[in-house]
Amino acid sequence: MTFYIGRESSKLWKRICAEITIELSLLAENWKYLLAGLVFQYIHGLAARGVHYIHRPGPTLQDVGFILLPELGKDKAYISETLFTFIFVSFFLWTFHPFIFKSKKIFTVLVWCRVLAFLVASQFLRIITFYSTQLPGPNYHCREGSKLARLPPPNSMFEVLLINFPRGVIYGCGDLIFSSHMIFTLVFVLTYQKYGTRRCIKQLAWLLAIIQSFLIVASRKHYTVDVVVAWYTVNLVVFFIDKKLPELPDRTGGASLLLPLTTKDKDGRTKEENHKLLNGNSGDPADWRQRTQVNGKILEDGNTVHADGAMNGA
Repeated sequence: MTFYIGRESSKLWKRICAEITIELSLLAENWKYLLAGLVFQYIHGLAARGVHYIHRPGPTLQDVGFILLPELGKDKAYISETLFTFIFVSFFLWTFHPFIFKSKKIFTVLVWCRVLAFLVASQFLRIITFYSTQLPGPNYHCREGSKLARLPPPNSMFEVLLINFPRGVIYGCGDLIFSSHMIFTLVFVLTYQKYGTRRCIKQLAWLLAIIQSFLIVASRKHYTVDVVVAWYTVNLVVFFIDKKLPELPDRTGGASLLLPLTTKDKDGRTKEENHKLLNGNSGDPADWRQRTQVNGKILEDGNTVHADGAMNGA
C-alpha cells in the first residue's frame, strides 16, 4: 500500500510540474489579457461605488417577483450569497483541474482569458445601464431611513479609489440593472456548458442558476427586471464574443502535454505546405520526390506521366 501511494504521488507530482510548465508558457503569451480583465474588475467596483454617491432612496417599485415570491427577510439574506459563493468556488476549482486529473480538456490560462472577456463585456454594458437611470434600491440597507442608503460626499479622492472594500461592495446601492451576481453565475455556467464533460453537472449548474435568480429576488437584493435583463444580455454577449475569439485547443485526444500552435506557427506551416504543393510535392513527407515539367507533363523519377499514352511529338 505504501509503495502504491508513493508511486501515485510521484505521478501526480510529475503531472503537476508538466502542467505548470505548459500554463506558464501560455501565461507568458496572454498575461496582458488577464491583467486587463482583472483591472476592469476594479473599475467595475469603482463604478458601482460611484453610483452609490448619487443614489436616492425611495419607495420600493412595484415588482411581479416581489408579489409572487415570499420575502426571505434580513436573517435569511445570506442564503443567496452562500449559493453564489458555492458556484464561484466550484467553477474556480474546476478551471484548475488539469493540474490534478489525467483526463483534461482545457488550458486554465486560456479558459480564464475567455471568462474575463465575457465578464468585461457584460460589466461594461452594466455600468452604462445603471448610470443611465438610478432606481431606488429594494435591499434593506438601501431603503428610506437607513443610514447606508446615502453616502456622504467623499473627503478625498483616495477614499473613492479604495471603494471601502469589502463593506462598500456588500452594502452598495444604485447598481441594479443588471445583476452582477447573475453575470458571474451565467458566465460560469455557459463556460462549463461548453467545456465541461459531465452532463449531470451541466444540468445541476443550470438548476442552480435558476435557483440563484429566485433567491436574489426573494432576498430583495434586486428587482426582477435586473435578473431578467441579465439572463438574455449575458447569453447574447457570450454567444457573440465566443464567435469572435479563437477556439480553444481540445486536449481530449491524448496530446495533453502539447502546447497549442500560435498563429505565427500555423501561418508558417501553411506557407511551407503551399510551397511544396506548388513545386509538385504533396504535404506527405513520403511523397517528397523531385519532379520536372515537360510540355505540360510531369516527370516523376525519370518516368513520364502520360495523359493520353504518348508525349507530344512522338
